[in-house]
Amino acid sequence: MPTLIQKGTTYFAQKGSYFEGNVRVDGDFVVPPRTHFWGRLTISGSLELGPRSSVALDITCGSAVIGSQCRIKGPLTASGDVAILDHASVHSVRAGGRVILRPGVIVGDVTSQGEIVVHGKIKSGNLIGKSMKVLGD
Repeated sequence: MPTLIQKGTTYFAQKGSYFEGNVRVDGDFVVPPRTHFWGRLTISGSLELGPRSSVALDITCGSAVIGSQCRIKGPLTASGDVAILDHASVHSVRAGGRVILRPGVIVGDVTSQGEIVVHGKIKSGNLIGKSMKVLGD
């Protein structure tokens, strides 16, 4: 497994890394663009997944920002907020907080304990939240 760089409670993956097994991080995890995970990702804090990265299985985390053009083939479960940026593809989302879906996102079912905010056109399954906002075209 590639080395993670730790600064306080935040861990950073090195640029150009790929991870073959499951990855567990006790803290926050910042992932640079084009980083690939062939297993499961379990993060106790927040996850920032860089653009064009991929995760082969599921993600469990405190909160998440999924970069543009990422591919997550399994479900994403977060205890807090989730933002999925432009043209990312995510199997499904279950969030304890607010979910933001940016233009071009492809996602399965989304369940949120908070509001779901949709910016522009997306492709999705069922969207279930406390409230719903659709902004833009």
